[in-house]
Amino acid sequence: MQADSLSEVASLAEALLLDAALENIPYGFCVWSPQFRLVMWNKHYRDIYGFSQSALRRGMSLEEVVQLSSSLGNHPDLKADEFYEVYTAELLANRSGARVKNTEVVDGGRTVETAHVYSPALGWVVTHEDITEEVARSEVAQKRKLELERQNIRLDAAVNNISQGLCMMDARGRLVICNEPYARIYNLPAELLTPGTQLDDILNHLFDVGMSADMTREEYLAWRRDVIARCEYGKNIHELNGRTIMMQHHPMKDGGWVSTHEDITEQRQNEARIRHLARHDALTDLPNRIEFLEQMAKTEQNLSRGEMAAVLYIDLDHFKAVNDTLGHAVGDEVIKQASARLWGATRETDVLARLGGDEFALLMREIEDASAAAKVADRIIRAISAPMNIGGQQIEIGASIGIAVGPGDGDKTDTLVKNADLALYRAKSEGRSTYHFFENGMDAELQRRRNIEAGLRLALQREELRLVYQPLLGLEEDRVTCVEALLRWDHDDRTISPTEFVPIAEETGLIVQIGEWVLREATRAAAQWPGAVRVAVNLSPIQFKGRDLVGMVKSALAAAGLPAARLELEITESLLLTENDATLRTLHDLRAMGVRISMDDFGTGYSSLSYLRSFPFDKIKIDRSFMHDLTERKDSQAIMQAVIGLGRSLGMSTTAEGVETQDQLTLVRAQGATEVQGFLFSPPLPPEALVNLLRADVARAVSHQRRAS
Repeated sequence: MQADSLSEVASLAEALLLDAALENIPYGFCVWSPQFRLVMWNKHYRDIYGFSQSALRRGMSLEEVVQLSSSLGNHPDLKADEFYEVYTAELLANRSGARVKNTEVVDGGRTVETAHVYSPALGWVVTHEDITEEVARSEVAQKRKLELERQNIRLDAAVNNISQGLCMMDARGRLVICNEPYARIYNLPAELLTPGTQLDDILNHLFDVGMSADMTREEYLAWRRDVIARCEYGKNIHELNGRTIMMQHHPMKDGGWVSTHEDITEQRQNEARIRHLARHDALTDLPNRIEFLEQMAKTEQNLSRGEMAAVLYIDLDHFKAVNDTLGHAVGDEVIKQASARLWGATRETDVLARLGGDEFALLMREIEDASAAAKVADRIIRAISAPMNIGGQQIEIGASIGIAVGPGDGDKTDTLVKNADLALYRAKSEGRSTYHFFENGMDAELQRRRNIEAGLRLALQREELRLVYQPLLGLEEDRVTCVEALLRWDHDDRTISPTEFVPIAEETGLIVQIGEWVLREATRAAAQWPGAVRVAVNLSPIQFKGRDLVGMVKSALAAAGLPAARLELEITESLLLTENDATLRTLHDLRAMGVRISMDDFGTGYSSLSYLRSFPFDKIKIDRSFMHDLTERKDSQAIMQAVIGLGRSLGMSTTAEGVETQDQLTLVRAQGATEVQGFLFSPPLPPEALVNLLRADVARAVSHQRRAS
């Protein structure tokens, strides 16, 4: 009895020990009999699947446990009966004694790893381990691995696809990584591209194959080591096989560094081209105004020491006419040929520049005296005056030159340039195709001209312009048949002569506005005159350009209520110099309106007779220059007679200008002139005096008619 009791106690102790062991293992544990009955389990098993303490009992069928587990939310991917079939098939398939693992998802999305082993004596021993955190850690690690791989791929792509060469070195000067552009820029061999290669080995190789910098090999290596040691940014430009490379050193906190390498050869070439274009003329490739003034500024120091230099301002004569009549393409070719001739006439040390349009400038440095500048100016004039053959056309131009010699005419750039320009203005005013040195007093003359120009712009607004009228005597009628409107300008308590301000008005274009005012004022006044006296108005060639001259004349006549037949428009030979089709068309349109057209100052041009064939004028006004010696010289009388006869044969009336003596009047009357104009008969009169004269003329004519009747 005692032995049996001891045996029972021993069995109980073993059972308790087994239960304690099962309850303390760190995973779930259960045993299924060969008939799929629950034999044993532990607390971890219940906790994993959410079973309560009383839910399980020994001998429960596997199907009952599966139904209970599914009701608690486990095995979410399959229904209870589906899971049962799959699970039993899995257990039955494993009766070889091998340990088989599997995973499943339980309530809450947790992952459980199961392992089962078959024993004929016990059945299936199954372990259940919650590996949710382990799986999560594994997934994070995998994601990190994939992200690192992606980052490495992106880094490799970025490093090898940037246009700059890139090289990373560690703190000991060993290569960590470099990209393809770096290897390509320096054409490095493969053995110098492997990680661990020393920087000095790479640099020595580059110097061996021809790299050149602004320092020797030893100086360059010392400079790089110093930049590395001080952990400072560094930058250097060096040459390699005709290429320009810019290297930049970027230190890192760990003592290593990254260097970037960029081939800036084309950039440097483009920059040089841009600098050249900024200081040179695009058409001729000569230095432009900016470059010329900079070269002038460099000369100032030599001038201050007493060395001589000359500035020549050069203007092409008649270029505008060529450009306007033959077109800009021909004009550009003229400029290019002229620049080549100018360059050929200068010295090697001179600076020739195109300032714009048809203006050039020449700086002659280190000359002995002013005669050197005169010799070059003379060569330039001869070179430019030679005919040019462009597109089968022979073109002739000239050159006017103004010369200022420093330091006598100034030792500063602005002064010399201004004085050369003043001298050029004088050369042009003296007939062109010549040169003129600067003289004291030219500045005052220019200032006077500028004052006239400035005042002229406000003359209409200030009502400073006025008209006076000079009568023309009809010799057959013995009375006033026409009155010429003459412009006067009262400015700053004096009357400025038209010879002073009209050329300036034409140069600035102000003559268009002034000319319209003259026409409207003259036609308005003429409409109030007694009788049918005509009014003559001078037109400038500038008025034929741009604006609708015919429309403006129609408007002025309509506003004044003056018949077109009472208006005469006087033009000079210069208008017909180019025989422009548009100009001739305008003249014909004006004449078709009934307006009379007169040629003023006839006989002063070399081709006056040819112009009479260009347009059928109504009147020829013989220039006053023929009157000076008319009574003393037979040849002058013969010319006068020939011109008057020519006019008569062409159906044109003739007016002799500048008649001041009775003898002159007698001669022109005898030779058949139609009208006379001059101080013998009447000077220019203010409007009131003219009206009185015309009234007296009308009264005399009426009285004469009464006596005759």
